[in-house]
Amino acid sequence: MDQRIINLYDEYTHKPLTRAEFLKKLAQLTGGMAAAASVLPLLESDYARSLMTEEDSKKLFTEYITYPGIPADMKAYVARPKKKKKYAAVVVIHENRGLNAHIEDVTRRAAMAGYLAIAPNALAPLGGTPANEDEARTLFGTLKPEDSLRNFIGVFDYLNTRKDYNGHAGCVGFCWGGAMSGNLAVNVPTLKAAVGFYGRQPADADVPKISAAIQLHYASLDERVNAGIPAYEAALKANNKAYELYMYEGVNHAFHNDTSASRYNEAAAKLAWERTLAFFAKHLKG
Repeated sequence: MDQRIINLYDEYTHKPLTRAEFLKKLAQLTGGMAAAASVLPLLESDYARSLMTEEDSKKLFTEYITYPGIPADMKAYVARPKKKKKYAAVVVIHENRGLNAHIEDVTRRAAMAGYLAIAPNALAPLGGTPANEDEARTLFGTLKPEDSLRNFIGVFDYLNTRKDYNGHAGCVGFCWGGAMSGNLAVNVPTLKAAVGFYGRQPADADVPKISAAIQLHYASLDERVNAGIPAYEAALKANNKAYELYMYEGVNHAFHNDTSASRYNEAAAKLAWERTLAFFAKHLKG
C-alpha cells in the first residue's frame, strides 16, 4: 500500500483530523471515493481476528473486574492459566481507543505464557469503550493525563488484593499504552519490567526515577514517535538504566496489531512478542 495512505491514517488516528477530512484526503490519494472505500477495510480494525479458539479458552480463566479510579471506577479484563496458584502479573495497556477485542486477545496471549494478565480500560470512568472507533478516539481526547496515570498506577494496588498474584509485576503497552508503560516505569518503584511498543518517551528529567528494566520496540517508518528516541536513549545510558531497544526496518506504527491488515507485519510482530516474553521470563520469573 502507498506509504502516503499509511501516513494519512496515522495522522487521522493520532491528530485532530475529522473523518470527513480523512476520507477527502484518502480519496485524493486513491483517485476517488470508490477507491477510498475499497482501501478503508484494509486500514481499519477487523476484530474478528481477535476471537479466541475454543481450545485456548479451555486453558484460561478470564473475568472482568472493577477497582477504584478517578473520576469513577476503573474496569479491567483479566486472564490467567486455569490452575489456581500465584502468578507474576503483566499489565497490558491499550492504544488510544480504549480496551477492545484486540487488546483482550493480547491479554490472553500473555496469560497463555503463564502470567496473570490484566488490561485496564482508560475509558471506563467515562462510561467505557464505544463500539465506533471514531467515537472512542474522540472520548479519549477528553481524558485528563494525570487521572489516567493515577488510574493505571491503581491497578497495582488492586493486584495486591488478589490471591493469585505473587508480587512481581511488569507491563506492556502499545502506542498510547507504550507511552503509559514508560510513565509507569517512572512512577511505580516496584515495577520490574516495562515494555513499550511504538510509544512516546518519558521526559528526560524523569528517567532517573526508573527502576524497572526497559524494553522498547519501534517501527522504522514511524517518524512521529521515533523523533524522541535519541534523547530518551541518551538519558537511559547516562543514568545507567537497564534497557533493550529494537528497531524493525520497513514496518509501520502499529505493526503488532493483527486486526489492521495494512499496518500489521507478521514477522516483526512475532519477533517482537518473542522478545517481550523472553524479557518477562528474565525479569518476572527469573
